[in-house]
Amino acid sequence: MSTNDPRLTANLFSVCPPDSAQRAKLEEVLAKKYGRPVELSWQEDKTASGGFRIEIGSEVIDWTAEGRLGQLKERLAALKAGEQSVIPLIRDTVRDWVPEVCAREVGSVLSVADGIAYVDGLEDAAYGEILLFEGGIRGMVQELRGHRIGCILFGRVEEVSEGSAVYRTGKTAGIGVSDAMIGRVVDALGAPIDDGGEIPADDYRMIESPAPGIIDRQPVNTPMQTGILSIDSMFPIGRGQRELIIGDRQTGKTSIAIDTILNQKGKDMICIYVAIGQKASSVAQIAEMLRKHDAMAYTIIVCASAGESASMQYIAPYAGASIGEYFMNKGKDVLIVYDDLSKHAIAYRALSLLLGRSPGREAYPGDVFYLHSRLLERAARLSDARGGGSMTALPIVETQAGDVSAYIPTNIISITDGQIFLESSLFFSGHRPAVNVGLSVSRVGGAAQTKAMKKAVGTLRLDLAQYREMEVFTQFSSDLDEDTKNQLAYGQSLMYILRQGRCSPLSQAQQIVTLVTAMARIYQQVPVAQVCSLRDYLLGEFAAGRPQLLQELEQGAALTDEVGSREVYLSGIDQSYYYEGYTTFKTEDLSKE
Repeated sequence: MSTNDPRLTANLFSVCPPDSAQRAKLEEVLAKKYGRPVELSWQEDKTASGGFRIEIGSEVIDWTAEGRLGQLKERLAALKAGEQSVIPLIRDTVRDWVPEVCAREVGSVLSVADGIAYVDGLEDAAYGEILLFEGGIRGMVQELRGHRIGCILFGRVEEVSEGSAVYRTGKTAGIGVSDAMIGRVVDALGAPIDDGGEIPADDYRMIESPAPGIIDRQPVNTPMQTGILSIDSMFPIGRGQRELIIGDRQTGKTSIAIDTILNQKGKDMICIYVAIGQKASSVAQIAEMLRKHDAMAYTIIVCASAGESASMQYIAPYAGASIGEYFMNKGKDVLIVYDDLSKHAIAYRALSLLLGRSPGREAYPGDVFYLHSRLLERAARLSDARGGGSMTALPIVETQAGDVSAYIPTNIISITDGQIFLESSLFFSGHRPAVNVGLSVSRVGGAAQTKAMKKAVGTLRLDLAQYREMEVFTQFSSDLDEDTKNQLAYGQSLMYILRQGRCSPLSQAQQIVTLVTAMARIYQQVPVAQVCSLRDYLLGEFAAGRPQLLQELEQGAALTDEVGSREVYLSGIDQSYYYEGYTTFKTEDLSKE
């Protein structure tokens, strides 16, 4: 209630009028509470049984039997069992409970439609505050216009009607978090939507929380392996980094994110997959895939599917970030995937237009940049004083016809620390993952790579760029000189080396071996149909004959001249794989070397 009113009046509702002593006592209590004299007027209300109700502006003091019972219900609803049974807690609460005289600011619903409710009477409500509607539906304040407040609803709109009461909670939107969320599928409010039962909350975190400051961060210099050769070699991702995955529809964006999650098995990494506006069947398929590969043991799925309201899709990524911050602040490493932020922007645009905000470019509101910047800035690698935890973000954005200059893609590209661009033509030609080497970049670069990986990569990216430029001349192969033919054959072998199937991540040691063999031009004279088979064959030979070398490379050992020598890989291998017609590769006993 506003404190600027020159005169304060209060309405008393009860079955019988108060006597002079009761009236004087009530006026004295109210004057002490509000700091100025109060004029009390009585109105008969047959429903105010067992007490009275006082309305002062938009605030209500409910001392009826129903109001005091409501206080008890709220007290019981806030109980947490912990390790003990909830029955003794209920017994103690009921025994020790004393009703309190407290004023609640109450408003009324003016109109409701399309997940938006306009409320009157809540003069002191703040932006982002949670409001409680009759029936238990909650909403969040998103628009302040004088006495009228615009609120987005979290729940069934049908349960909110015009004229119904609305109560302030004094709280901003938050979510209950705990370690028990790992392995579960929850909605944007943290409620479980799988069959695993209730999730006890150990902590309560605000959905909107400030990003760590400069002093609380440390540089990104620790690798976060994706298991995908083309990414880890040329566009490395570090813990605490924000790397955008961008491309047209159905080009393998989600596949890259899921393969990255699968690669975190056994690496003490908590993964969070946030599905925004995705089909429920697609989310179920992803959950099943993660369970099949035992990845749900360290993964949380936050789902706001296409069937959910725009309000739920809007808060979903912020809820996922809050869950990630809970683990990050405990010193753990977190990987969070936002799939995808273009649908998130569309949901926010719908809410903004319904709230009457002025549209800007592509009908998005003017604060759409801040919408994603305040989300992605929460990804960080904390300083040792803050526990040293990290949260790595992989936002996904869908483009239309490869247009990276559209509004939302350019916004998010400017916020993130690089992007992985997936090209449709590469995808449909069978090159998967369809990473465009020219348009992809990691602004962290070699800081998130081991020395062995840096040396093994060599001139890979330059060689691929040269090949893509020369590829146009392949139709004139008969007129090309021998050096150009060799360069084209070498580039083509590199393209095939980077092909990788789904759910088949490579370890760092396997990636280094593959890169060294490729840069040694071992695959250049091999028919392209056999390149991937030869790669897998060499990896198998190394695993069987040189396990110690692979272990040292996995632990970060430097790449010596011996390891980088072409002869190391050709030793003991039948050279017949150079000739067409051979689909298998023969070896001699490596122990005879």
